[in-house]
Amino acid sequence: MSKTSPLAPARFPTIKAVAGVELTGRAVGLKKTKGVKDLMIAKLAPGTEIAGVYTRSKCPSAPVTWCRSISRHGKARLIIASSGNANAFTGYDGDAVVEETVAEAARLFRVRKDEVYVAATGVIGEALPHDYISQRLAKLKDALKPNGWAAAAAAIMTTDTFPKAAQRTAEIGGKKVTIAGFAKGSGMIAPDMGTLLSFVFTDAKIPAAVLRQMLRQATDRSFNSITVDSDTSTSDTLLFCATGKGPKHPSVTTPGGALVKDFVRALREVCTDLAHQIVRDGEGATKFITINVAGAEDRDAARRIGLSVANSPLVKTAVAGEDANWGRIVMAVGKAGEKADRDALKISIGGFAVAEKGRRLAGYDETPVAAHMKGDHVVIDIDVGVGGSRATVWTCDLTHGYISINADYRS
Repeated sequence: MSKTSPLAPARFPTIKAVAGVELTGRAVGLKKTKGVKDLMIAKLAPGTEIAGVYTRSKCPSAPVTWCRSISRHGKARLIIASSGNANAFTGYDGDAVVEETVAEAARLFRVRKDEVYVAATGVIGEALPHDYISQRLAKLKDALKPNGWAAAAAAIMTTDTFPKAAQRTAEIGGKKVTIAGFAKGSGMIAPDMGTLLSFVFTDAKIPAAVLRQMLRQATDRSFNSITVDSDTSTSDTLLFCATGKGPKHPSVTTPGGALVKDFVRALREVCTDLAHQIVRDGEGATKFITINVAGAEDRDAARRIGLSVANSPLVKTAVAGEDANWGRIVMAVGKAGEKADRDALKISIGGFAVAEKGRRLAGYDETPVAAHMKGDHVVIDIDVGVGGSRATVWTCDLTHGYISINADYRS
């Protein structure tokens, strides 16, 4: 594992048990470094409802294909996730690994096959023996525990330099419920309906159909609003499970309204926290970048403009070099393909106005902007002057560290 990101949190957060969830993570030899955790299991209480969002890549992994095939059922008892091998672009062999893993898990834990979700991340195109994971599940069964969050989060890491987790509480009808989750991601990050791997749990009782709508809304403004390198993984999987084992609360039948307002807030906060941690662990990252876009035709247009700026190698390298080269931001706005008024465009960096009315600000002083660029959090504000919609996206800088990590990934 690489040196811990300079943007990493000081420590793994304290995650309290979520009623109806037991987890663990162990080393089973999928990764080259001996003793490094690489297989995770989450056991869920009977009756747990589940929703998922997955990669829109046209080359999805075998686990993604399996999860999609059972997701309509909306029930889950197990999540099995491995790291080190993506089980993607592995043909029949990949399907066989999933089939044998699911069959053995169903037998071992006495659950239905369509209640077993699987995920994998790592090297693409390398086949595993069909029974590699299935024959190692029994080893993890006795290690499951309600406070196994740190081990589970560590077991899904690949080029990550730190495990990522978050937790919030919320009220539904005056009853306190809990939401907690963990994620992995560092490179190949430009999520499209999901993120590399993330698993979120609540003890609230919410039907799968409502979970799906809540999850899509939360994902849109969190995981789908980050980028590290503009590359969408073949393995993107985000699962949200509701065990219903927390305090009894009024029935939830819709994803909106006063009853679930606080819950929706907490879910979004958990997803955003995890998404930010992924950006902070971007391969080779030294700076966290927030891009706020306003004045757009609609919210989707605002996000696409933001992502155009966030994915620009020229913008990202300028930030890495602490160079206040705002002309690169203009370039990235212009290439986004969305409506923008050149002669109304406004740009600020770190709260300091740089350009307005389509030209550099009269009397512009780069000194405070340059000072802001030296910090580890850079904020860019853009107003494209054509409407009233806005969006925020997050990214990191692009350094030589990204090249080094990815050039050596398989060696």
